[in-house]
Amino acid sequence: MSLSLVQSRALLGLEAASVTVEVHLANGLPSFTLVGLADVEVKEARERVRSALQNSGLEFPGNKKITVNLAPADLPKDSGRFDLPIALGILAASGQIDAGQLAGYEFAGELSLSGELRAVRGALAMSLALHASHVVTRLVLPPGSAEEAALVPDAHVYRARHLLDVVQHFLPQAADAPAPEPASGWSRVSAAPRLQEANYPDLADVKGQLGAKRALEIAAAGGHSLLLTGPPGSGKSMLAQRFAGLLPPMSTDEALQSAAIASLGGRFALAQWGQRPTCHPHHTASAVALVGGGSPPRPGEISLAHHGVLFLDEFPEFSRAALEALREPLETGRITISRAARRADFPAQFQLIAAMNPCPCGYLGSTQKNCRCTPDQVARYQAKLSGPLIDRIDLHVDVPAVASTELLQAPAGESSADIRARCGAARARSVARQGVANQALQGQALEQHLLLDEAAAKFLNVAATRLGWSARSTHRALKVARTIADLAGAHSTQVTHVAEAMQYRRALRAAQAG
Repeated sequence: MSLSLVQSRALLGLEAASVTVEVHLANGLPSFTLVGLADVEVKEARERVRSALQNSGLEFPGNKKITVNLAPADLPKDSGRFDLPIALGILAASGQIDAGQLAGYEFAGELSLSGELRAVRGALAMSLALHASHVVTRLVLPPGSAEEAALVPDAHVYRARHLLDVVQHFLPQAADAPAPEPASGWSRVSAAPRLQEANYPDLADVKGQLGAKRALEIAAAGGHSLLLTGPPGSGKSMLAQRFAGLLPPMSTDEALQSAAIASLGGRFALAQWGQRPTCHPHHTASAVALVGGGSPPRPGEISLAHHGVLFLDEFPEFSRAALEALREPLETGRITISRAARRADFPAQFQLIAAMNPCPCGYLGSTQKNCRCTPDQVARYQAKLSGPLIDRIDLHVDVPAVASTELLQAPAGESSADIRARCGAARARSVARQGVANQALQGQALEQHLLLDEAAAKFLNVAATRLGWSARSTHRALKVARTIADLAGAHSTQVTHVAEAMQYRRALRAAQAG
C-alpha cells in the first residue's frame, strides 16, 4: 500500500487538535516533500527521519517520491513531535509495518539520528485535552513524556525508547505465526501517583513581622493579592517565598491544570507534582514574558503560576507595559493571546505577591537610616505604579525593618502548618457558603454572601467617602472583611472585620523630604 494514515496531535494553547499524518509514496524523481503549515523544526524532520530509519536498519524508500501532508492544512504545527508519526507513516506506506494495526493509536515523539526517542513538551496538556473531550485512544510517547501523560486518570499511555520498539509492535504477522516477544523498550505506563504533601519553606523561619504574617494568612484564606512595602532587608522576599506553604493542598484537577501549563512551557518535572507553583520573574521581564505570546502562543509567567503564586520583587522596576498587562488577568483569571490567524486562551488564576521599597533609596520612613530622596524622586518612583493597578491589589502592608535584638533573641514564629490549617478552614467555610473563594465574589453574589451588619455598613460608607475610595476599592475591602470574618468563624461581617480590612487599603506612604 502506497498510502498510510497516522494520528497525532498539535498543541495550540491548552487545546490538542487532532492531526492526521498522511504519507504517499509514488514513482517519480526521488524527493521528500512535507506540507501542511509546518514550522521550521517540523520541516527539519525530513533529515531526522531519514537518518533514524537508516541507522535503525530499516529501509528508507529513497527511490520514491515521498509526500507527507499534515492535515488540517490551516492548523500551525511546531516542534519535533511529528518525527515519530512521519517515520511510521513511511514504514506503513512502504509495507514494512502493518498500517491497519496503527488504528486506535496516536503518536508523538522527536527522533534522534540513531532512532532514539526524545521527549516532547506538552505531553500532559495533550493527554488532559483528550480526557476533557472524552476521546478514547492509546498514546505512544517517549520516556519522560509518557510519565507526564499518565498523570491523567484513565489514560492509556505506552512508553517507547527507540523507533525499533514501536516498529516491532506493529510488524505484519501471518495468520499462523506466533505473537512476537514484546520489545524491551515498549511498556504500558502505570497510573498516576497520588498527590503527596508538598514541602515548602516554613514561615516559622521569619522572626517578628506579625502584621505581615497576618496579612499573608488573610491573603491565603481568601485568595487575595498582596503588596509588601518596606526597606531593604526587612524580610519581604522571605515572606513571599513562604506564602505557597499557607495555601490549601491542591486538588487533582488543580494539579493537572497547573502541570499541563508547565508541560507546555517545558518546565514540568514529576518531583513538582502536586506542588503549587511559585513563579519569580526578574524585573527586566517583558510584557510578553509575563502574559505569554509568540507564534504559536506560549504561556507566560502568569499562566505558569496558575493555581499558585506570582511573586514580583522590585515591583516598580518592571516596565510599565508589563505591569499594566496584569490588570485584566487579575480581574478575570484568564489571558487571551490573539494573532492574525489564531487565538489561544490560557488560565491565569494566580495570587499576586508584590514587593517594593517605599522610595528609590529604600529608607523612606525608616528608623534605621535617613532617606536621602527628594519628594520629587519619591513621587516619580511611586507613580510607576498606576492607580488602576494598585486598586486591583487587595492588601497593602508595610514591612518594617526588624531590630537586631528581636532578630537574634525572638523565638521561632508560628509554623506554616498551623496557619495553613486555619486558612484551609476559613476557605472551606467560604466555598461551602458560596462555591468560590471570597476574592472571586462578584456583583450580586458579593451582596448576597457578604452578610454585612448594619453598623458595619454605616462605618464603611463614612470611611470610604472620607478616603475617596473607588467602587472597586470598596468592593475589595468588603471581600477582605468577609475573609477576616471567616477566619474568626463569624456568621456575619462585623465592624471589627471591616475596620481591620480598611487598614490594608492604605495608600503608599506620602513623599517627604529626607
